[in-house]
Amino acid sequence: MAAAVASRALPIPSPSSTPPPHLSLNTSSRGTPAAIPNKHIPICSPGGLPATPPASPPRQDSLIETSSITYPPHHYCTEFSYDPPVYTITADRMAEAVEHMATQPLPNPEQVFPWLHGLHSDNHMQLAFFSSRPRSLRKVPQCIRSLTIVKTGGNLNTSKLKGAIAPDELLQSASSDPPAFIECDPKDGFSVRNFHIQACKLAMVSDIIVYGDAKTHPNETVALAQRISKAQRQYEARNGFPPCLFNTFMLSDSFNVVQDRYPDLVATDSTGSMTGSVADFFYWERYEMCAMSKASQISNNVYLGPTPDLGVNPDCEDEDSYDMLIEATDLAHVPESRSLRALRMGLERNNRKCALHMEFPSSGSIMPPSWSHSEVDGLMEMCRWMNELANPHEVKRSKRTRSEEDEAIEMDEIAAPRKFLIHCTDGYTETTLLALAYFMYAEGLPVHDAWIQMHRDKGRNFFAYPSDVALLSAIQPRILQESPRFNQSIFELSEPRWLSKIDGSLPSRILPYMYLGNLNHANNPELLRELGITRILSVGEALSWPDDLRKKLAWPSENLLMVDRVQDNGVDPLWAEFERCLKFIKAGKEDGGATLVHCRVGVSRSATICIAEVMNELGLSFPRAYCFVRARRLNVIIQPHLRFTYELLKWEEFQRERRNEPLRRELEWATVAREIALMNKPYSR
Repeated sequence: MAAAVASRALPIPSPSSTPPPHLSLNTSSRGTPAAIPNKHIPICSPGGLPATPPASPPRQDSLIETSSITYPPHHYCTEFSYDPPVYTITADRMAEAVEHMATQPLPNPEQVFPWLHGLHSDNHMQLAFFSSRPRSLRKVPQCIRSLTIVKTGGNLNTSKLKGAIAPDELLQSASSDPPAFIECDPKDGFSVRNFHIQACKLAMVSDIIVYGDAKTHPNETVALAQRISKAQRQYEARNGFPPCLFNTFMLSDSFNVVQDRYPDLVATDSTGSMTGSVADFFYWERYEMCAMSKASQISNNVYLGPTPDLGVNPDCEDEDSYDMLIEATDLAHVPESRSLRALRMGLERNNRKCALHMEFPSSGSIMPPSWSHSEVDGLMEMCRWMNELANPHEVKRSKRTRSEEDEAIEMDEIAAPRKFLIHCTDGYTETTLLALAYFMYAEGLPVHDAWIQMHRDKGRNFFAYPSDVALLSAIQPRILQESPRFNQSIFELSEPRWLSKIDGSLPSRILPYMYLGNLNHANNPELLRELGITRILSVGEALSWPDDLRKKLAWPSENLLMVDRVQDNGVDPLWAEFERCLKFIKAGKEDGGATLVHCRVGVSRSATICIAEVMNELGLSFPRAYCFVRARRLNVIIQPHLRFTYELLKWEEFQRERRNEPLRRELEWATVAREIALMNKPYSR
């Protein structure tokens, strides 16, 4: 189970919820869950492939070797056949083996890298980068030993055990003779983010347990186990392993027995429902996203948040808590006047029995310089219409001519203010244009103040397109002239210098005192001051402030920390810097300020530090801390590479030791890497 403090106790998924369709890492993307809108995987440069590869980091003093209770197999299990050797294992013994593996410390990174990166003999680019390493480090590490569970048939939508994979993620096609493991190391290209090969690589140094569900004929499981055993014999001969160092087992008990006796080992039950007993990355990312963007009031009776979904977050309000739900979507058009009049009458007739629904164009859909006057007119009419219904007793009667239909409703007759929810799937991307425009109109704020107050004072995390910045800046005079709250001359307004430097995105607020951002954010210190950020932690990328700005701001040198000589190359470690970085962040928290943690893109080196702090502060396991930070990075997907991810799993071990808790991982390395690969697959180019 995750080590979590009481304040972060989170509910498990509903027993009736179902997992996303099964994803195979070796097939097409059919069946892949829909990607969260507007998220993308940025390009993370390793800093160039040096002529002389970077030096190996210092080795840890102690060598760690993973032990197993399934070796030697004769001590614990019954041999089923002699050629090739296959054993049977009971549910009790399997549960003991899984638990034992979770309590074993992982080998130190220096013992398993660069092997885990994937070093194919024909991949000269990958080999050249690591050529300064001792040649022995390209071989299979002798210290590593894992446990892999394979489900016969490969359908992981039902009856899925913790960490189970499909046969085609491990073995070559069924027609291959003799059976062999997949050649998973990439033959070309350079990458330090080969998450998709980790399940296969670890399976090759694993004892492998094969099981089937109620629909699986026992002969199928026997045949699969024999193929895997033959592949193990071929692999050990090729790598000079002792005979039968790794072995194949068949589960002798049925899946139902495991489900009854060891429910914590069941990710998906026999009906296809998620149990909540095993951390699921897809669920936790969506849960954390809903928690982060939970609906809140941005102006009187107007709320902003995600589309209500009690199945994901039972704490969110039901849609019938609102009078009108306005969904921001790419498919919508600016509503016409007659549509708004009809909706106004519908609200009166509805008498709060259930919420009414309408759509509005999403952020980025009204594009400068080609926007039409009708689009801007419609945006303004929408803001005015919402404000009148949300604040009926504050709006004076208009003397403008109304149609007969509109005259049927007098403002004095409105029984109560109407409650609005502006929403979209993630609660922050598609809604930003309408939310900011309305916030400017209802509160009488210029665009730069609306930007800051929406984030800082209203606590909203949001992402806007550069086109939204341009549009709202261009129509700001009209918004303020028509605003019922703006009471000064628009000619008195001046635009701060920081506004022209933003591309629509703000640094991502991970914790109240810690932001995650990129180098552009770090080089916009005036914006950081507006957000309450008083410290900057630069991970591998130096600031480039103009001298005049540096003198003007007089930023204290003790509030700047540079972690040098750390490239995103899969070689340079960050583990040794965790304590220093977290101490710096803690000092900012104690001073009542916030720290910006940044690298170049804000997704790998700096994200690693932020995950380490979330684990430290909230007591979360790595899988849950990863999803916590990933959800709050908004429009881009965090991408700590393999080594950083591995170091964070080792950091989890250290956290538990520091809290005097027994070592116990929530998920194993191969499962963590596989889940990250599956989460990223919908966004792959």
